[in-house]
Amino acid sequence: MRLYDTATRQLQELPPPPGPIRMYVCGPTVYQRIHIGNARPFVISMWLKRWLERSGYDVKLAENITDINDKIYAAAPGASAKLAAEASEWYVEDTGGLGLGRPDVEPKATESIPEIVAMIEQLVDTGHAYPAEGDVYFRVESFPDYGKLSGRHGDEEATRNPSEEPEEEALKEDPRDFALWKSHKEGEDTWWDSPWGRGRPGWHIECSAMAEEHLGPVFEIHGGGLDLVFPHHENEIAQSRALGHPFAQLWMHNGILRLAGEKMSKSLGNIVSLRDALDEWGRETLLVYFLGGHWRKPIDYSEEVLEQAAAQAESFRNVFRGESAEGGDWDKLVAALDDDFNTPEALAVMHGWRDHDLLRRALEVFGLESLAEVAEAPAELEELARARVEARNQKDFETSDRLRDEIEAAGWVVRDVDAEPGFQLVPKR
Repeated sequence: MRLYDTATRQLQELPPPPGPIRMYVCGPTVYQRIHIGNARPFVISMWLKRWLERSGYDVKLAENITDINDKIYAAAPGASAKLAAEASEWYVEDTGGLGLGRPDVEPKATESIPEIVAMIEQLVDTGHAYPAEGDVYFRVESFPDYGKLSGRHGDEEATRNPSEEPEEEALKEDPRDFALWKSHKEGEDTWWDSPWGRGRPGWHIECSAMAEEHLGPVFEIHGGGLDLVFPHHENEIAQSRALGHPFAQLWMHNGILRLAGEKMSKSLGNIVSLRDALDEWGRETLLVYFLGGHWRKPIDYSEEVLEQAAAQAESFRNVFRGESAEGGDWDKLVAALDDDFNTPEALAVMHGWRDHDLLRRALEVFGLESLAEVAEAPAELEELARARVEARNQKDFETSDRLRDEIEAAGWVVRDVDAEPGFQLVPKR
């Protein structure tokens, strides 16, 4: 199997089965419900884990939860720990609604403080980090390979460290340096003791420590959103490799999800929560939607695109409503997924199949085996749907909307189609 590696800018071969393949994927910073864009690395990593396991690999997936961060303190002054705990539960609940299972390990930063402190101590002892008035900073100058992942090596401005967290510039030896430990500030309700005083870890060291704690000093794949390449992943590399740890061998960065052409982010406020998306479209439509975009390309989120995904999901159900027919080449699916995990190509391959057993086997890889479970709508709902079509034809939209709401209240979704009888009824998922 080949996957594109951000570090080398080319496709890299994975070791042959059984591997092992150990994967670390950066999860969310938890201070509110995650948006649909945050779900993309979760979905990709769970799909990749499933495919690798079906291909004979021994896989371990660790996907962290960042529950120590300035954004959490800012969102809930004096109650950050409570918010982080609640938002962590929301994250597990909402991603659980996708029906893909869980990663093997989901470490939290708050559970890894001893490992984080020990790693910072090693960096200070070896001269790669320095204390400064209760903070500790990584000395970028001590790591000559800094900037290779992102291509931002050279001038100081290109490698200045923007971060999710404000840092005390006056305490740094070099503007490129970044915080490993932050001293306790007034109003912060959580802190830990350390050799440098009371405080808490910086964002980047959390992931280096958690990755190595659960996967070891060298592992095969590190994943996350494209927006994490710099500074987050660049800093992870510096911290770990400065200590002589090989760290990740291949870097997978998924493309950003966009709303109206703009990156979807909590800071910009242009978000659709995963919870709301699940309630509106159902897990199957969302999964088909994600299948339609190559993992390392940007993907747009709009009502039109989601309607197309819903129609594609329905087309799979229609296959199972008909007779099974032989045909279909499993090797074509394997070729698509083994070549940089090309899910759009895999989706196109599956749409050409009418063999129920073969299609069900493929849909299981992506958590979509439920599309093979065809349900017939009750006769009374069929009558309501026909009445709704008649009301729409007569431009009686008040009646049409009322009938639609009645159908949805019964657990079904009605969709308008051109063919007779002019509608489709599908269960809400």
